[in-house]
Amino acid sequence: MTYQNYSLKQLQQIDAAHHLHPFTDHKELREAGSRIITRADGPFIYDSEGSEILDGMAGLWCVNVGYGRDELADAAYAQMKELPYYNSFFKCSTPTPVLLSKKLAELAPKHVSQVFYGSSGSEANDTALRLVRHYWALEGKPEKNRIISRKMGYHGSTIAGTSLGGMEPMHKQLGGAVPNIVHVMMPYAYELALPGESDHDFGIRAAKAVEDAILEAGADKVAAFIGEPVMGAGGVKIPPMSYWPEVQRICRKYDVLLMLDEVITGYGRTGEWFAAQTFDVEPDTITTAKALTSGYQPLSALLVGDRISKTLVEKGGEFYHGYTYSGHPVACAVALKNLEIIEREGLVDRVRNDTGPYFAQALQERIAGHRLVGEVRSIGLMGAIEIVKDKATKERYLPSGSAAVVVRDYAISQGMMLRATGDTMILSPPLIWTRDTIDMACERIAKALDLAEADLRKR
Repeated sequence: MTYQNYSLKQLQQIDAAHHLHPFTDHKELREAGSRIITRADGPFIYDSEGSEILDGMAGLWCVNVGYGRDELADAAYAQMKELPYYNSFFKCSTPTPVLLSKKLAELAPKHVSQVFYGSSGSEANDTALRLVRHYWALEGKPEKNRIISRKMGYHGSTIAGTSLGGMEPMHKQLGGAVPNIVHVMMPYAYELALPGESDHDFGIRAAKAVEDAILEAGADKVAAFIGEPVMGAGGVKIPPMSYWPEVQRICRKYDVLLMLDEVITGYGRTGEWFAAQTFDVEPDTITTAKALTSGYQPLSALLVGDRISKTLVEKGGEFYHGYTYSGHPVACAVALKNLEIIEREGLVDRVRNDTGPYFAQALQERIAGHRLVGEVRSIGLMGAIEIVKDKATKERYLPSGSAAVVVRDYAISQGMMLRATGDTMILSPPLIWTRDTIDMACERIAKALDLAEADLRKR
């Protein structure tokens, strides 16, 4: 029996009875009822009531080639018919992860040529943490195991991912994080820059927080620094261009590995295949997932730099780590076809040269001046809108985050899917968006802001 045999109310009742959603207040959701998304096409999603909604989040930062791609479904079907599954244990492999690894090595920064597969970004960050600490142990420095991360960083929802991330509410619920992980300031100029401080100088100061943490622990105790090139779930915090080169210089000075979490930024989001190329840095690991398959199949790929992989191969013996679905042949087949589509349609170049700049211009000209908006910012097809009560003082509505939820709900009512994170509205649309799609989005966002302002002023 298919879902068409059920009414919306019936589906909501079953959902409430049996389905625990991620990052959800379950009591609140069950009182309101879930929105049931039933189909999607191109840049649009559709709910059970037939409402067409422009997807401003590419699902969850991932559907870069848009919805309804028959080629991806066909690739999955063909692989399932030929070989639906076999593992990568027992000295075995299958063709699709072999070929995907070659392709990823071609796209990645030149010093990165090895790949370890999982099914999610969280798994990939678990692997990265274990691999980095294992690397230093193989090099005879097991005490070099401290990881420096950032406040408000997001690195997944497993125990290791939560520990690496800097989300305090997640830490409190965890009730005991992985040890030897410390968090420093985030490079968020809108709230943290000093009066009169230039973007360049702020970037240098934010990077110095990494150096201070290294010096406090002792460089002989610090294994790596991990960060998202652009902090995604924390609110699309875009660092000044001075930040990452300075972080890299500091890491090299103290022989600290550099780990980039590109689960959100990888595969074209910033106008390059990887944000490492956008910010001109050479990381030792790059965590990727999401857009690797455009979300059509769960797959992650930890890209590993030559320094680590050489030691792992030559000194490591058996690496006691892996997943049942590492290098899943169907997921890898979809990834290969997905990357082919991105290349064939020139989506990375389009973001860099056309839609990315147009997106930035549209946000500045049509959204930034609104009375509810303190700042807009973007890089590639990734943007943020800060919701404030007072533009001049940057005063926020209380309780924190409440106003952004009002904006989000009005946006959805206007056919525009946005995500509210704290006081920030965030955008991460499919890379297939055109200038016309961006115009449509800005029109709907502006209307939602007007409706939200009228509502909030009454409260």
